[in-house]
Amino acid sequence: MAPRRGRWSAQDIRTHMRLYAVTDRAWLNGRTLPKLVADAIAGGATFIQLRKKHATHDEIVALARELMPICHAAGVPFVIDDEVEIAREVGADGVHVGQSDTACADARRLLGDGAIIGISVQTVEEARAAQAAGADYLGVGALIPTPTKPDAVDVTSEELARICRAVDIPVVGIGGLRVETLDVLANSGVDGAAVVSALFAADDAQAAARSLRARLDEMLGGGESAFPALPPACAALPAVLAIAGSDSSGGAGIQADIKTVAAHGLFAETAVTALTAQNTMGVRNVLEATPTFIAEQIDAIFEDIPPAAIKIGMCPSAPVIEAVADALTRWSAANIVLDPVMVATSGARLIAEDAVHALEDRLIPLARLITPNMPEAEVLAGFEVRDEKDQERAAVALADCFGCAVLVKGGHGVHDANDVLALPPTETADVGAGVRTTWLRSPRVDTENTHGTGCTLSSAIACGLARGLGLEESVATAKSYLMGALEAGLNLGAGSGPIDHMWAYRPHQKVSV
Repeated sequence: MAPRRGRWSAQDIRTHMRLYAVTDRAWLNGRTLPKLVADAIAGGATFIQLRKKHATHDEIVALARELMPICHAAGVPFVIDDEVEIAREVGADGVHVGQSDTACADARRLLGDGAIIGISVQTVEEARAAQAAGADYLGVGALIPTPTKPDAVDVTSEELARICRAVDIPVVGIGGLRVETLDVLANSGVDGAAVVSALFAADDAQAAARSLRARLDEMLGGGESAFPALPPACAALPAVLAIAGSDSSGGAGIQADIKTVAAHGLFAETAVTALTAQNTMGVRNVLEATPTFIAEQIDAIFEDIPPAAIKIGMCPSAPVIEAVADALTRWSAANIVLDPVMVATSGARLIAEDAVHALEDRLIPLARLITPNMPEAEVLAGFEVRDEKDQERAAVALADCFGCAVLVKGGHGVHDANDVLALPPTETADVGAGVRTTWLRSPRVDTENTHGTGCTLSSAIACGLARGLGLEESVATAKSYLMGALEAGLNLGAGSGPIDHMWAYRPHQKVSV
């Protein structure tokens, strides 16, 4: 049996070879690569390879961290061209290497058994050697002379067919392929086509992907039913439990949590702590659930479909906090991300003083990560948090005090949205060291529609942990997902409207109602 590569089985990898998209920034023409990738996936691309020639290490890392959550939210594998160390640093699904690049064995040693490794080949001998070395798939070409590979040796249709017959792993053809040249793949036994300019030089990447997929599905069989937008549900599909209040307007709370988990291709579960009557203009009423009923919801979930990660949001009272803490302790819950909802953006306190104490005494000690905004960090740390120096000081103080990781969010800033992550020794595996900090910097998105950003970020982080990502990568990919949801420009309601949780699944068109 072929080994599983992270979240991908051997059949998953073969299936996702159908429309393999290789990025190229030569044809951006004022567009961004994340937008083009999202559009390509929306049109039917099933695999993304980041290729960014002549870029610095930091540029590739930054772009990978933008593209990876887009791919993972849509259930699409994401690999990096040649740069094995960068693939390891960002936690990509794998790497694609050429014959003159890092050897397959070296890539496997650096990335581990869970990584997907693809190799470029041009002959039967190279293909057999790559399979013997542990490659998961082969890229064969160039099939047609192409300006992106001017030094490539052309591979005939006959040699392509011989390669496909010689190996048991998936094969994707590459080089000069576009809708009108896909016939070169006919009757060869390939699993799909890898394209570059056919997608990224197109005026409409989504339309181009749709045309390519339609032709490939016609030639190779299958079709949409074989390639769901989200990973197929199975027993191993990780679940994420959201413990929070309901937002009747759908922008925050449980509703935002469910949308975020679904967008990441995972299974959402909920324990509702309160009902609210609200819209984009404000909250009209709150009906708190009883502590007993909240505990029953959590028990029912753990008895049947235990979650791989948990996000905790609104816990409006000390009795509710006690009930949640008792239930999670009873089930030895792990990977808890706590969004300590205490202070509104306006500065108004949202929970009573005794609830804050219960939060500190009962819930925070259970958390792997807490995600306070700057006003909430003030309450927990006991001093003013007004600038980046205060942010970092608060993050370190809270991580040192509670022994968990702390992300102090900077969304209250005027010109930027810089967050600081403080990691205790338990997260860095450096017992002799103190708390380590990392800044996650991003520009502030110019929008008034920010309802539910805190809920969304914490849920997205929980999704990363549920998928087995490390804490730093989970935070980085969650932040990229949130930026995309803000930048999508959803504009609903008369007040502070919601963000677009499903932005990766639709063309990036601003929506107003």
